[in-house]
Amino acid sequence: MILIFVFLIVAGFLAGLMQSVAGLASLVSYPALLIVGVPPVIANVTNTTALIFSGIGSTVSSARELKGHGKKLAYFIFLSLIGSVGGSLLLLHLPSTSFEKVVPFFIFGAGILLLLSSRKKRVVANSMDSVGAKKKYQLSRVVTVLSSISLIFVGGYTGYFGAAGGVLFLAILSLITDYEFPVVNAIKNVIGFVANLTATFIFIAKSHIVWLYVVPMGIGLLVGGYTGPIIVRHINIHLLRILIAFAAFGLAIYLFVQAY
Repeated sequence: MILIFVFLIVAGFLAGLMQSVAGLASLVSYPALLIVGVPPVIANVTNTTALIFSGIGSTVSSARELKGHGKKLAYFIFLSLIGSVGGSLLLLHLPSTSFEKVVPFFIFGAGILLLLSSRKKRVVANSMDSVGAKKKYQLSRVVTVLSSISLIFVGGYTGYFGAAGGVLFLAILSLITDYEFPVVNAIKNVIGFVANLTATFIFIAKSHIVWLYVVPMGIGLLVGGYTGPIIVRHINIHLLRILIAFAAFGLAIYLFVQAY
């Protein structure tokens, strides 16, 4: 049992780091629970619960990035919560396998969106430099509506299946805002935290959570989640986007092979 606890703490730290930097905790945390013998659906529920600790750590660590973005953050949280509640309830009535065949395409699309958002930031920046202006990038009403629907959908996806949900949030937020990447990443972490917290309340009432494993994994996730935003402040952002995008492509290919 001690070895399992140590294993889950280490896995939690790595997952928390990946979650707070890239939204890819499921590359580590979900498989770790399967390795110690937790059944798939229960592992999904337990993983979502444990990820709350990563959200706590990353939110505290990202206080400076979140300053001044309260209104937008509240709006994004509201949209994701609508989806998260629906997705969590759906998980309790439908097997997660019913979603496996489309998940790889969502994650692959998130990787493409991340690369496109990086290109958009450079184009906007160059345009602003050429005219010497400091105007914020304004979204059209159509794009605003579509992005709002996308955030609700990703919230539902996070509550239902969850794998790489953070990457999807990161990709959409990078595309629809003109914020610097550390700010976008911080907002993504808070949204994910609230979505996971909401899903956990539903799971407590209607499902089974392996609390014995949530504790050690949560410890690792808390530390890893706190460390991630600090790393984001000191790393090359363009390189980080590319690495996250290709990690998403790799995960999409892996899940595609598993599903088909």
